[in-house]
Amino acid sequence: MVFPGFGKPPVLYFLWILPKNLFSRICGYFAERKLPAFILQPLIRLFCRVYPIDLSEAEKSLKDFHSFNDFFTRKLKEGSRLLADDPKAVICPVDGTIGEYGIIQDGNLLQAKGLEYRLEDLLQDPMRKELYEGGHFLTLYLAPHNYHRIHSPADGEVHEFAYLPGDLWTVSSLGVLHVPGLFARNERILTYLQTLYGECAVIKVGATVVGKIRVCYHDQVSNLTGALPVLSRLDPPWRVERGGEIGVFELGSTVICLFQPGQVELDSLKRGQAVRYGQSLGKFLEITTS
Repeated sequence: MVFPGFGKPPVLYFLWILPKNLFSRICGYFAERKLPAFILQPLIRLFCRVYPIDLSEAEKSLKDFHSFNDFFTRKLKEGSRLLADDPKAVICPVDGTIGEYGIIQDGNLLQAKGLEYRLEDLLQDPMRKELYEGGHFLTLYLAPHNYHRIHSPADGEVHEFAYLPGDLWTVSSLGVLHVPGLFARNERILTYLQTLYGECAVIKVGATVVGKIRVCYHDQVSNLTGALPVLSRLDPPWRVERGGEIGVFELGSTVICLFQPGQVELDSLKRGQAVRYGQSLGKFLEITTS
């Protein structure tokens, strides 16, 4: 038996009936609970063995973590990542893996080979749909072992952001390859960054088990019961330097960066390529009037 719109792997049928948002809130609740050291520290050590995590990069030592979420959202020790020297570099906002990248054509972005989704559905903003048509997109996947804070690709100001509630399908290869419109279907927080080169967007996509997405410039969080779409304007705008932190995933997910036509030139990237926060992914080309 195959459910229309979904692939054949049997686990997808389980995910289809699973109350994914509620399940993720429950996971987030337990991840935030403070645990005694004799339980938490072996749990973190086990996690670090299953997923190769270098705790020497963390700002805190093992004994200073008080919950699993405290460990998972760990900050990096100063000097663990260096920003690309070129002031026009497009700074990689996260540690992760490149999923897809390319040009937004006819209002469509590539989710996986043979599977597209609509920019209009992703943004739910007709004016911005026109702004980014013909520009570059870049999808970055954060695995459980990655550092999970999100940073700005350039100097700029956040004037507006949007919170769009939705589903919480897995963003692993299972979901990417088999769930149509995955990134436009899942809930997300969209950060619109005004730079010297015009506006670009950093979109943080929720996923199964992700407790919450948080941002640095507002108290908005994701995965709220009964939430409605929100487009908020910041007055005054929130200023951020290139590489500055803009948000965090409480458990892993995906970031999508959008750039306007002619705004950037991406480096020679490869699907599946591992990237790290701070490295150059390309360069900004020109100052625009948008």
